[in-house]
Amino acid sequence: MATPNPDRIENVAQLEDLLSQPTDAVIEMFRRLPGDIVILGVAGKVGPSLARMVKRASDAAGTKRRVIGVARFSRADEAAKLQAHGIETIKCDLLDRAQLEQLPEAPNVVYMAGQKFGTTGNEPLTWAMNSFLPGLVCQRYRRSKIVAYSTGNVYKMKPVVAGGSREMDRPEPVGEYSMSCLGRERIIQYFSRAMQIPAALIRLNYACEMRYGVLVDMAQHVLAGEAVDVTMGCLALIWQGDANVMTLLAFEHVASPPFVVNVVGPEILSVRELCEEFGRLLGKKPKIIGTEAPDAALADGGLAHRLFGYPRVSAGQIVRWTADWVQRGGETLGKPTHFEARDGNY
Repeated sequence: MATPNPDRIENVAQLEDLLSQPTDAVIEMFRRLPGDIVILGVAGKVGPSLARMVKRASDAAGTKRRVIGVARFSRADEAAKLQAHGIETIKCDLLDRAQLEQLPEAPNVVYMAGQKFGTTGNEPLTWAMNSFLPGLVCQRYRRSKIVAYSTGNVYKMKPVVAGGSREMDRPEPVGEYSMSCLGRERIIQYFSRAMQIPAALIRLNYACEMRYGVLVDMAQHVLAGEAVDVTMGCLALIWQGDANVMTLLAFEHVASPPFVVNVVGPEILSVRELCEEFGRLLGKKPKIIGTEAPDAALADGGLAHRLFGYPRVSAGQIVRWTADWVQRGGETLGKPTHFEARDGNY
């Protein structure tokens, strides 16, 4: 079902089609995986493309299942866009236990709800969303398989020469957002053990697409002649469509205690070199400030690559797509990633 990557992404419709394109492995998995699927927090940056991938893979596999997206749906068009692709939607405040209990049963749950940006100054809500809500969800869906999003931010920074953190490394989060995400993991681990819930924790690192991500931030700064701080000297990233594939394939690895996997690309990338490449592609001289620190927030994606395959889209391809998109004034979400932050404040 996969098609070759295009030289450029012309518009949002083509972008969303690429992000939701399932691989043969995902289609085959949905032939084996029985039952409906509920996606909690579907209206975020990643949820719509993941929900569409589930629907497309299920249809290609010839399996009938309900694909149900749950969110607050604060914008009127969010639910309608999903419904247009055959995805059911339910408006729900997940922190309201009564509303949560009314959600339909499903043997498969993707847990995506959480809060990152806006944490500083609103820490109580961040902890409620990231650490309290997972317990409610585990109790509600204690008879289901749960694949839950986490983040590579639960690791401490490591010397770049040592490579990225691996799944067996001890988490040492910095800042309230990262600590609350470790709280999410611990709560899911507790309920997985106590209730024998098969679960997986997806430690996602820098998912990118044309409207959002670290590369969009860099390209916009370079194009505008704004400074880029390279103190966080290196990073790793992954095309959001490839992250969706790996997340869904984790359903066949759920376990109690939970299976943990880093979802990230294979390359460690220099922030300085990325800015210089954007400068070449955009015809602008990048303004670089700071000096690279010897450590960075990096995770090792080797386990995911062995289990799920390498990403279909390389970092170089994403850079070229991003430069072209930003130069043409393509739509963006207006949500900076703060990739340069080293103090855990977002």
